[in-house]
Amino acid sequence: MKGSKFNVFKRRDKKPVLIAARDALWPRTGWSRAFQYVKHRINRLPDRPQRIARGIAAGVFISFTPFFGLHFFGAAALAWILRGNIIASILGTFFGNPLTFPIIAVSATQFGRFILGEDHPHQTELGQGGSILSPDPQAATTLGEVFARAGHDLVHNLYSVFTPAQTEWGGLRQFFEDVWLPYLVGGLLPGLIAGIVMYYVTLPFISAYQNRRRARLKERLEQARAKLAARSRERTERRASDKAAKRES
Repeated sequence: MKGSKFNVFKRRDKKPVLIAARDALWPRTGWSRAFQYVKHRINRLPDRPQRIARGIAAGVFISFTPFFGLHFFGAAALAWILRGNIIASILGTFFGNPLTFPIIAVSATQFGRFILGEDHPHQTELGQGGSILSPDPQAATTLGEVFARAGHDLVHNLYSVFTPAQTEWGGLRQFFEDVWLPYLVGGLLPGLIAGIVMYYVTLPFISAYQNRRRARLKERLEQARAKLAARSRERTERRASDKAAKRES
């Protein structure tokens, strides 16, 4: 049947969207099992401990940046610059996951606003009843509205490429000023600190694992050599006994 040779690689029962989203946020085997898998893959990388640790540090650092969708590429590029292991850098980006991203995003954005000297560019005064008075009447007043307006402008501008419609940049500009730029600026220092800490934390563990694994392989090799030597002695003794029996006969 046409295309039947490729069916073996496809799921027979396609996951519903909600279940796929749930598995992305919380793996079926749990985050502990996922962490153990990443740890196992890192320990088994065939490279020097220093290069693996530099790769992990690069991946952790990139996890603190707002380049969502490009973390793998950014981590690989940074690992290449630092002469680290590229595969380890990609595994290191799993430091940013659905459990840690909310903490990273909020803390980095708030810290970035502090560094930039602005509490919130478009939301500076409170009116009666706690409503936000913005100098720009078109500006969004909540984080959800900021994302909604930015998404609307993005879709609208793509649509305007093929139609006479005028481009709109207000929502994207507010998203850049209120969210993306503070996130980027505020994530650099914590990301650098986290990357350095992960380098010095993972380096001794990787070195110890590789030393133990090397010792186990050496022990297995010696045992295999001893078995071969014992078999060789048995053959030699058997041949000698056969020759002696022939002489006696």
